[in-house]
Amino acid sequence: MQLCVNPMKILCIVGATGTGKNELGLAIAKRFGGEIVNFDSRQVYKGFPIITAQPNEQEKKVCKHHLYGFLEPSNRLSAGEFADLADQKIEEIINRERLPILIGGTGLYLKAVLFGLAPIPRIPQNIREQVIYQYFRDGALAAYEKLKKIDPEYSKKIHPRDRQRITRALEVYAFTKKTLTWFHKNYPKDKPRYNYLKIGIFYPKEELATRLEVRINKMLENGGLEEVAKAWEKNPDINAPVWTSIGCRELLDYILGNCSLEHAKYRWLKSTKKYAKRQMTWFKKEMDIKWYGYGELDKTFPEIERFLNE
Repeated sequence: MQLCVNPMKILCIVGATGTGKNELGLAIAKRFGGEIVNFDSRQVYKGFPIITAQPNEQEKKVCKHHLYGFLEPSNRLSAGEFADLADQKIEEIINRERLPILIGGTGLYLKAVLFGLAPIPRIPQNIREQVIYQYFRDGALAAYEKLKKIDPEYSKKIHPRDRQRITRALEVYAFTKKTLTWFHKNYPKDKPRYNYLKIGIFYPKEELATRLEVRINKMLENGGLEEVAKAWEKNPDINAPVWTSIGCRELLDYILGNCSLEHAKYRWLKSTKKYAKRQMTWFKKEMDIKWYGYGELDKTFPEIERFLNE
């Protein structure tokens, strides 16, 4: 891994949803004096601490947590905007002589922090409005199918109902005649903005599926359904970005009478497993991650000590 001249060191914990990233992050924070910064695109939203698995009050007592639950459900947060917020938090943490520990599963957010983003031209408002109009006119799946034809590589990385990312990719292509994949591949990414160490947590497919099912049941036991119902009362806009979140949309369909709770749970688990697969597809392409199985997490401590003492 090529390190930048910048002496600021940060630790990044990556992996699929449900693999225990937060658990490891808390252990590292206690041992090395760290503070946790979220880089999950769904954990930024207000009103969904259970469904998006945000840290609970007991976990927050272990160390300071940043960039969780601050964004209104009707708002969007681009990777570039997120990177600006994360930079501020990282600087504050380092100034306190603490270790920034970035935890999450949104690879593009982390990439934006570590390397910056491709210099995509500003898209004119009329083109953005036209893409949005076509999205609602033809439907989410039709827009996703269009994206698959234009940019099949990028389409595999996102959810078929992720309006924000689908319309962003379509508007970029409409204006530049180049895909997001083209911009990502042609923008130099060999000069990191931070001195970083990436640790990945890996679970076998079958074991992870079991963990995810248990996790969903626990979320429901802890009030996940009530959480979604309350959020819908406050923001009854089916097109709000937060409703593309896995778990939120499935439970909302049950609340609206579109399916049974058992079917909602089935779809929720199925979507979560697909999402975990997409996350691992993204992270496995990154050659700078040091992977550990869940039972090997103690082995990460010597690796971190070496990194901090370099």
